[in-house]
Amino acid sequence: MLPTRSIQKLLETAPPELQEIVLELHNLVAAVAPAATEKIHSKGFSYYFEKRGGPVSAGLCYIDIHRDHVRLGFIHGAFLPDPLGLLIGEPKYKKHILIYSYESADWDYYKKLIAASAAFDPYTLSPGSVPDP
Repeated sequence: MLPTRSIQKLLETAPPELQEIVLELHNLVAAVAPAATEKIHSKGFSYYFEKRGGPVSAGLCYIDIHRDHVRLGFIHGAFLPDPLGLLIGEPKYKKHILIYSYESADWDYYKKLIAASAAFDPYTLSPGSVPDP
């Protein structure tokens, strides 16, 4: 994972309420997938397993910071079990969740989705599992 200073630098321009969301998501990814590679991109962070491939083929998730929300996205989101139906998006495989406030976020469910994404094998299309909510 990136040094704390690198994360703080990217967050400097984000509204404080969104910074909280991003930091919590960052912590969830670190807890679920400590071996993931974290990269900064123009709108936030992407996470992937370098030993399995690059950000797309081995993509775990990404966090994008927007004006009024944070997007938690999954490159292979269409293959993840989503019993609550929170994942949205038009592309064929890529899905995401829009998070507008820390208080309304379903952190336990996000953690389960991140864990399922970490277990997903894009080469066999074998999904991870998300326990029932």
